[in-house]
Amino acid sequence: MSLFDSLQTMFENPNIPWKSIIIAFSVGQFAFESYLTLRQYNVLSSKKLPPVLQNEVDNETFEKSEKYAKAKAKFSIFTDIFALTQKLIFINYDLFPRLWNFGVQLTHYLPERFVAVSAIPQSLVFLCVLSSLSTIVDMPLSYYQHFVLEEKFGFNKQTVKLWLTDIIKGNLLGVALGGPILYLFLKIFDKFETNFLWYICLFMFGIQILAMTVIPTYIMPLFNKFTPLEDGELKTSIENLAKKVDFPLNEIYVVDGSKRSSHSNAYFTGLPFTSKRIVLYDTLVNVSSVEEITAVLAHEIGHWKKNHIIEMLVFSQVHIFAIFTLFTGVYRNVSFYKDFGFSVGNVDSSLLSSTSKVFTSQFPIIIGFMLFNDLLTPMECGMQFVINLLSRHNEYEADQYAKNLGHSEKLCSSLISLEMKNLATMNVDPLYSKYHYSHPHLAERLTALGYVSEKKKE
Repeated sequence: MSLFDSLQTMFENPNIPWKSIIIAFSVGQFAFESYLTLRQYNVLSSKKLPPVLQNEVDNETFEKSEKYAKAKAKFSIFTDIFALTQKLIFINYDLFPRLWNFGVQLTHYLPERFVAVSAIPQSLVFLCVLSSLSTIVDMPLSYYQHFVLEEKFGFNKQTVKLWLTDIIKGNLLGVALGGPILYLFLKIFDKFETNFLWYICLFMFGIQILAMTVIPTYIMPLFNKFTPLEDGELKTSIENLAKKVDFPLNEIYVVDGSKRSSHSNAYFTGLPFTSKRIVLYDTLVNVSSVEEITAVLAHEIGHWKKNHIIEMLVFSQVHIFAIFTLFTGVYRNVSFYKDFGFSVGNVDSSLLSSTSKVFTSQFPIIIGFMLFNDLLTPMECGMQFVINLLSRHNEYEADQYAKNLGHSEKLCSSLISLEMKNLATMNVDPLYSKYHYSHPHLAERLTALGYVSEKKKE
């Protein structure tokens, strides 16, 4: 018996309460994440800075950063409640099959021959409808986040017009790019009904590689302006660093991040074995010295030198393989779909394999995959810790790489300056940090770098 057949047999049981399981997992995840947020909120009441920061951060900045963190924590709990409520409404009132049926009705306007081939057209229409509804429902929260919360602490720089334009652009790109990708994704299930696993994993790998090349080059310029860094001391310093460590630098750009936010960042793009493009936020260039920016880029180059990109790509592929292996157990599971209000045909489970061609086209695979991801909630919560553990380890390694190049002092001063400007949280609950933070927080990084304040040296 194949893996597919084994999983199908295991999960094809009408007595399994799929809906109740997903509701329990969703509520459990909400309770766990709320518990972490409350732990963090209590830590934010501390009036004392971590020892490594006591001579670096003034009281006014510290208090403001704590207020900012508390505001974000409250907003986080509210958005989590909102998201959970939406999910429970969709599940309890069988809104997925209602939207699916609405999509089926809309596809009647398409050529009959195209619609009859499979459930792919219905899936595409369904996702368009769901995405449109989600955008409308989430707009008030997005508005509050940008124009109330971020505005209050001086970070929001975008106008309402720019915000609306970004939403429209994002949705149009979702249709233009997401539509073909989703079509190919579903076509694999349609073509390879019982042996889709390797094909889908290969497809997902191709999409990741495509995203690493297409998004920075063609998509991001639709939202921001990328200007080549002018000749001067900064450009020379970056090029000298790249030459020193054999970093395959091709281009250096400055992006106008300040038109949306005053937060700062720097990164590089490009596939592991190709030339790279370095991107600096104008908010970083405007507030940091040449030495500090070079130190930040030494850290970023450390990720390349230590093969962190390849490492994370491989880890991602293993994760995807595990998800789709488990998905083989439910993606054509009659009892699974019926429990959520879908009519996929009355068929004896023992005859499912022999009659699969008759019923496969009726299974809303895309909805099945969405619901299946809710079944993975406990596993994904655990994976969140693992992913962050790996990411944080990589950050420490990249910091150490920059330190070995002689940039420790300037990297520390840059981190302090940027984190203060960004009102980064100074005190963080350890468990909250391990679950939510892909990067070590400021005090952890400074301690690992062996930073000693100039004032302490005196």
